Amino acid sequence: MDKFENFNKKTPAVLLLLFIGVILALNLAAPDRTFSDSENRMLKQLPHFTFESLLSGAFTSDFEAYVSDQFALRDLWIGAKTDADRAMGKKESNGVYLGKGGYLIQKFVPPAEGDLEAKMQAIHAFDQATPGLRKYAMIVPTAAALLQDKLPRYAETGAEEVYLGKVRQMMPPGIRFVDVFPALYAVREQPIFYRTDHHWTTKGAYAAYLELCKHMGLNAQKEEDFHIRQATGTFFGSLYSKSGFRHVQPDSVQLYMPKHPEAYTVSYVDEGRTTDSLYAMDQLQEKDKYAVFLNGNHALVRIQTGQKNGRKLLVVKDSYANSFVPFLLMHFGEIDVVDLRYYEGDLAALVKERGIREMLLLYNAITFCEDPSIKHISE
Repeated sequence: MDKFENFNKKTPAVLLLLFIGVILALNLAAPDRTFSDSENRMLKQLPHFTFESLLSGAFTSDFEAYVSDQFALRDLWIGAKTDADRAMGKKESNGVYLGKGGYLIQKFVPPAEGDLEAKMQAIHAFDQATPGLRKYAMIVPTAAALLQDKLPRYAETGAEEVYLGKVRQMMPPGIRFVDVFPALYAVREQPIFYRTDHHWTTKGAYAAYLELCKHMGLNAQKEEDFHIRQATGTFFGSLYSKSGFRHVQPDSVQLYMPKHPEAYTVSYVDEGRTTDSLYAMDQLQEKDKYAVFLNGNHALVRIQTGQKNGRKLLVVKDSYANSFVPFLLMHFGEIDVVDLRYYEGDLAALVKERGIREMLLLYNAITFCEDPSIKHISE
């Protein structure tokens, strides 16, 4: 009887040691991964050891991140944790809310004090450096502001709207602020945002395009002018990856293809590559299917259309513009698309060199809040 009781007491410890041994063996046997499909990001690699990095603490920090990223069955543990959190009623993970209808909605975090002022000062400087350039700014509200009815009850609301109000108030008089909140709010019952991704859908981009046309005096294309086709129905986006929330339905990605298309060329300037389409259809086989639009983000993309009106447009943007730009082809002869996160040139010099007379600054509210590269727009 004593032996049986001793065995029962030792069993948990033996099982724990066995579990640790199995996990250790898996970690030693498994090759390091470079990319996580489920999280859609690069994984930390084994850091290079030096005594200097050890003494500074950099090696310890990097090694901890490496072990965390390369831990055996990492995706399984992340899924198990979020499933447990969800079972206990938790509806927020890594800055992402689990909303009604399976919507994953990114939380808006106000910027540090002085950050907005620094960005607007740079925009003012660029405006003064380009007096002959007619400028428009479209800072797009996100799902956190427009789909508040889908947020959990405890979710903070209102901060994004306050921030957008400050942006509009601080915008230089020479830049026309294109307020797309009313237009998007009017169609909020339609799928204007993806459920699993932070981007707006092509339908959301189209609603904003109609509003821009009013401000720029453009003759807007009607929805019936397009063949609207579903490119994929298996899109799990950035918020699915970031949050770890599983058991949600995938998104579909729609393309608005003109019924009467005209030829155009798309040049990825830094890569030295030219194509005849704004759509990288091969990206539909990858994790980030939103990259079907403009093949993702690039420093400078130059589009030459068949329009003979002489109008040249500069789009300074984040990835929200990638699904928006196709609607502009019928209105401009040339469109230069610049992403400041990757562009290292002088933007004012580009405007002068290319003879550009119109510009659209297009960001979503969260990226405009978080992206430090905007502070370098005038450099």
